[in-house]
Amino acid sequence: MVSLLNKLVGNSSEKLVKKTLPVVRSINGFETAMKELSDTQLRDKTVEFKSRLSGKESLDDLIPEAFAAVREAARRNLGQRHYDVQLIGGIVLHQGQIAEMKTGEGKTLVATLAVYLNALSEKGVHLVTVNDYLARRDPVWMSPIYHALGLTVGCLQHDSAYLFDPEITEAPNGMQQLRAVSRAEAYQADITYGTNNEFGFDYLRDNMALEASHRVQRGLHFAIVDEVDNILIDEARTPLIISGPAEEPVEHYYTFAKLVPKLEPEDDFTIDDRTRAISLSQEGIAKMEKWTKTPNLYEPENYHLVHYMENALNAHVTKTRDKEYVVRDGEVVIVDEFTGRLQFGRRWSDGLHQAVEAKENLKIQRESITYATVTLQNYFRMYKKLSGMTGTAETEADEFLKIYHLDVAVVPTNLPMGRTDAPDLVFQNEESKWRVVAKDVADYHQQGRPVLIGTTSIESSEQLSQRLKRQGVPHQVLNAKNHEHEATIVSQAGRLGAVTVSTNMAGRGTDIVLGGSDTDRPDWQEEHDKVVQLGGLHVLGTEHHDARRIDNQLRGRSGRQGDAGTSQFYISLEDELMRRFGGDRIKTIMGWAGMDEDTPIEHKIITKSIGSAQVKVESYHFDIRKHLLDYDDVLNSQREFIYSDRSDILEGQNLKEMIVGMIRQEFQDLIDRHLPSRHSDDWDVPSFLGEMEQICALPPDLSGDYGDDAVLQLNRDQLIKLLSDHAETAYDSRETEIGSEQMRTLERLLLLRAIDTHWVNHLTGMENLRTGIGLHAYGQRDPLVAYRAEGQQMFKDLLARMQHDVVHTLFHVTVTEQPVDVRARRAAAQATKASPMAEVAGGRRDAAPVVGAGKIGRNAPCPCGSGKKYKRCCGANV
Repeated sequence: MVSLLNKLVGNSSEKLVKKTLPVVRSINGFETAMKELSDTQLRDKTVEFKSRLSGKESLDDLIPEAFAAVREAARRNLGQRHYDVQLIGGIVLHQGQIAEMKTGEGKTLVATLAVYLNALSEKGVHLVTVNDYLARRDPVWMSPIYHALGLTVGCLQHDSAYLFDPEITEAPNGMQQLRAVSRAEAYQADITYGTNNEFGFDYLRDNMALEASHRVQRGLHFAIVDEVDNILIDEARTPLIISGPAEEPVEHYYTFAKLVPKLEPEDDFTIDDRTRAISLSQEGIAKMEKWTKTPNLYEPENYHLVHYMENALNAHVTKTRDKEYVVRDGEVVIVDEFTGRLQFGRRWSDGLHQAVEAKENLKIQRESITYATVTLQNYFRMYKKLSGMTGTAETEADEFLKIYHLDVAVVPTNLPMGRTDAPDLVFQNEESKWRVVAKDVADYHQQGRPVLIGTTSIESSEQLSQRLKRQGVPHQVLNAKNHEHEATIVSQAGRLGAVTVSTNMAGRGTDIVLGGSDTDRPDWQEEHDKVVQLGGLHVLGTEHHDARRIDNQLRGRSGRQGDAGTSQFYISLEDELMRRFGGDRIKTIMGWAGMDEDTPIEHKIITKSIGSAQVKVESYHFDIRKHLLDYDDVLNSQREFIYSDRSDILEGQNLKEMIVGMIRQEFQDLIDRHLPSRHSDDWDVPSFLGEMEQICALPPDLSGDYGDDAVLQLNRDQLIKLLSDHAETAYDSRETEIGSEQMRTLERLLLLRAIDTHWVNHLTGMENLRTGIGLHAYGQRDPLVAYRAEGQQMFKDLLARMQHDVVHTLFHVTVTEQPVDVRARRAAAQATKASPMAEVAGGRRDAAPVVGAGKIGRNAPCPCGSGKKYKRCCGANV
């Protein structure tokens, strides 16, 4: 759709330049004036801009002067001056769009323009990167600009946080000018750098905090997402989940891990080449039933075994070691399919990760209970303004628009593109392809020309490495197994004769400079010129990725900033993409032509076929992401409701109205249950009064030996009015009894405990509902419609349970102050049945209010939250 519109209305880059040119000219008009300012006067510009912003001017009004100030600060402190096309990129980012800028065009510097301008609002700007290295490198690199303009910069790492401080000179490599601070301080900075995971998980942890002071984020105002396609598209398929261990047996994982390798492909199970879905045949099911001594695996009582069996089969067939995962220090670590990086801490869900652990005969980490979850899609859609930058976004423009309402603007390059992209070379099989790849790489190396070889898996990169070793070609291998040396390897990939074998990791983050990135070497210019004379960096792709933009990222490593360069892909008809989409048909044609195995062909039909296949896969993956979002939107509305209530509770909002409303509703529910009609003949008055007493003391009009008769003297409307008034009276009496301060604490603790306990169970229930909802399709009912309806009913039940717990506990417990140290925190939580979030969210207080037992009626609900009567629970031995 987007490409069609471009054809109809013209080139988007030309339109963008035409639209922004007046603003760029205005920025340039301030350049001389900015140069004449002293450092102090330049810094004072920030104070002036903030003052003007608090008046009648808007951020848009400040663009020309603010951008000119940033450009001057960059010139003075970094020796870099923003090009006009970079100013265009900054305007695009400020306008809440995605700026597509080719590799080497200075996206990191471009971001400083929009970051500074929006930081003037003093609401915080988040710059989101793809890994911890960039989240640490970029603030140190760019902070001299912000520091010169009087702004503070924070940096988030996986287990720490920092502020930029030019006074910090003695620190480990890469940590200079970074001062360790609390996470909250890093978020209070004008600008905060971090990865998508750090921002997302902090959001979840903030909504699990037991004290307002434990939260670290200060709102989601404006974010710029670097490598936006990777984060908002590739990463979006995996939700962020905070979880804890569940008590589930692990023996079945080992049992099925030993059984599934005995199954025969085709005979016992089939794999859909397009969707990669696995289906057991009747023969396969019969074998599994025989081996497990189970008459019928699909009987309801055996369905849990099917779960183990399907996960074991999935782990055996679709998860390959050194491709989808590696084994590191006795643990299965996922390899990101798009970046090739190790995803420490991430686990496949629903038991698949445990099945892979069993397959590798490792210790199985127990399945987990979800405490909090959000997809990256919904997290980033919460920002009031969102923008992004990448070298490859145009092919995914439709998805950015439909999911995030983000337009893609293609920013022109500063210099004309100097790279030549050669047509694909197509081989009949993988062996012939790899032979020719190794031979051609050896030839390039002999010429002295640097070569970057892109592979799609760790396994492929290591196999090619062995071939190059046999040919005597010195080279570097960059994959998830040695990602720590990524920056060093990439920085030298443009030197004379350099050969670098890489997975998709080399596609992002660090530029490859011809002659090497250490440009202060005495011989750098001479080596740079020789590399240029040889044709620049040659990029050799060994297999097409599912997504066109990943291929484009690899190509984009060559030809930066107008440099010379070439790229070419060597593909085999046995490559996964070709096998899934018509490779056998093309192979038959090549065989008919009597072609030699090592002789590649180039043909438009094949190139078109590959492009068509990639479009189909991209569409399939988009459908998956959209499907994930459609379902998560149901849970997201519930999440926002719960988190909003939770925030009000933590911020000390007046909870009396909420609590009294709960008591009234609970009274109303009792009336509806025991006094259902207007005719007293249908009333169960003893049960009604009995349950009323479990909540609180009865109203004077209904207490005593004649309570039953008193109820019968009233009609339903009178009774409802009486109990509505009594709800507030009972509340006021309770507050008088224990004191206002204790009442506020009690309200907060009870509400938090009810929310956290039942929300965790609700998340598990919603996940189970989602897993089984597909069966509705067999009944000709849309599963998504069914999920929405049943999910809404489950949410109503959740609110009812929370209300029940709060009302039935409020009048029977007291609050005491009890010191809690780190070692005792878990014991205290267990003893008091406090919020299940306490350990996960991480308490950071010296003294905590805890729920303690007061005088409890034997028929009252047990305050531990079990749902049982006190006499049958904690009061059994009292």
